[in-house]
Amino acid sequence: MTLLIIAALIFGIIAGKSGYFATYLTYGDAITTYALCVLLFSVGIDLGRNREGWLRLKTLGTKIVLVPLSIAVGSIVGAVLVGFLVMMPFNEAAAVGAGFGWYSLSGVLIARVYNVEVGTIAFLANVFRELIAIILMPVLARKWGGYVTFAPGGATTMDTTLPIINKAAGPDIALVAFISGVLLSTLVPFLVPLLINLV
Repeated sequence: MTLLIIAALIFGIIAGKSGYFATYLTYGDAITTYALCVLLFSVGIDLGRNREGWLRLKTLGTKIVLVPLSIAVGSIVGAVLVGFLVMMPFNEAAAVGAGFGWYSLSGVLIARVYNVEVGTIAFLANVFRELIAIILMPVLARKWGGYVTFAPGGATTMDTTLPIINKAAGPDIALVAFISGVLLSTLVPFLVPLLINLV
């Protein structure tokens, strides 16, 4: 699956450079949205049928919040450490890390409340986070178990990377991943503006 994803990306780059698919770009967003909806619908059916997973989820209770909380802290601390190495101010690095992979929102938020340059960095950093997550998730699930896949995915585990987790780790893990992604996505609009304004 990882090889197919990488091959599709490379083919897309080659196709884009060739210029033959210029007319496709007008339909690209719609096709992507519909394809993602179909994928999520099929994952939703799989999750809905998984009664054992829902029962196991009840036994976890409030402990389930520890997963996205750990990912949030790790993402922000990691971004601040890298920011320190490249001499990026604390508030900027922390806000970029608080995007948790949600590139479309974090980049726009920072561009509006702070400046376009850091907004662009947030956008690119979170795009690369999602791409790396897509490539690494099947490998991580195979080597260290399904729960490890949540960290690189961050907020995207509720949508774009959820089908990959479902296939690589199974519907039980995908259910927890979905909840983790929802909680992280909820934090993004609050944490990003809060951290970027810590001057």
